[in-house]
Amino acid sequence: MPFDLSTLLFPLFAAAIALQLACWLFFLTGIGKLKALPPVAKAALPGISIIVAARNERANLQALLPALMAQEHPDFEVIIVNDRSSDGTETLLAAAEKQYPGLRALHIHERPPHISGKKYALTLGIKAARHRQVLLTDADCRPASTAWAALMASGFARGADIVLGFSAYRPQPGWLNYFIRFETLLTAIEYLGAAANKLPYMGVGRNLAYKKDLFLENKGFSGYQELIGGDDDLFVNKHATARNTVVVTGSDALTLSTAKSSWKTFWQQKTRHLAAGRQYSFTTKLSLGLFNLSWIFTWLLAAACLSARIMPEWVLYSLLLRQLVLQAGFPLATKKLGVTFARTGIIFADLFYVIYYIFAGTRALTGKTKTWA
Repeated sequence: MPFDLSTLLFPLFAAAIALQLACWLFFLTGIGKLKALPPVAKAALPGISIIVAARNERANLQALLPALMAQEHPDFEVIIVNDRSSDGTETLLAAAEKQYPGLRALHIHERPPHISGKKYALTLGIKAARHRQVLLTDADCRPASTAWAALMASGFARGADIVLGFSAYRPQPGWLNYFIRFETLLTAIEYLGAAANKLPYMGVGRNLAYKKDLFLENKGFSGYQELIGGDDDLFVNKHATARNTVVVTGSDALTLSTAKSSWKTFWQQKTRHLAAGRQYSFTTKLSLGLFNLSWIFTWLLAAACLSARIMPEWVLYSLLLRQLVLQAGFPLATKKLGVTFARTGIIFADLFYVIYYIFAGTRALTGKTKTWA
């Protein structure tokens, strides 16, 4: 009797949906555990060096510097590493150093061939840091409050070596902005939820802190220093543990950025980020791969089952249950992380994510990415 492939469609769909729900349960239980850390007395806060690597970011630095220098922390410095800028950044920083006593500027005029530009800039900034704790952000980010540095530093006061924060994108009109914020929240649910469940695997360099000694003792970005990207997530993936990592969340602990305004630039950004995932540990790659593949196959197998009229009621009930989890999970995450996000477009973003991940994931695995070198 010939084998009928259609008999496998529903069991495969059931397996995909079960894996999806199990992953969501894991991530969301972690998100549910997140709580605002109790305040730490200013006298107990460790000193911190805020480091920004910048290349041709004069306009962004003009807006960022006042926000950084206004931080309400008893002992901090700001180090801007200017990497071969040609837009007048050096002149801007020279004037800013006179205005702000706590600001230091480092200037790079030539990059060594063995390391990418941003990693080299960050390495110089971290080595020059006066404090044993460093807090990283990007030139196009803004602290959500003047308490940002103190809140991130409070993670070190509780014995952490690595402090993970959340970096959000500002809401703007349009589907691209909505999808970028959906994907950013989804990523945060995954990595912050996993960290809260004692399985940290990545961080985001727009809002990330760690101890200088941890960086130096592990030879910085050794092993992936020539790669474009990975200065944040790969460092955390290699060195974060259940015991040395703390998550800091809340509306005052955020950094905010303006999302990409074109699909082309967003595509370039995300394929670069996904390409760094090739260097993750085997366990991380397996876990994230299964989660994303189950997402894709949930929808593909559901479509196949429905077109073949294989147990359509159970397929629809399963999809409804999964959608209810998403509809409940995103508000939980926004409440814990201190941001807002409209639920009205989640189902469309859910479907679009399948198309996006198939193409972006394939590109990241097979293609070459290029950015700041």
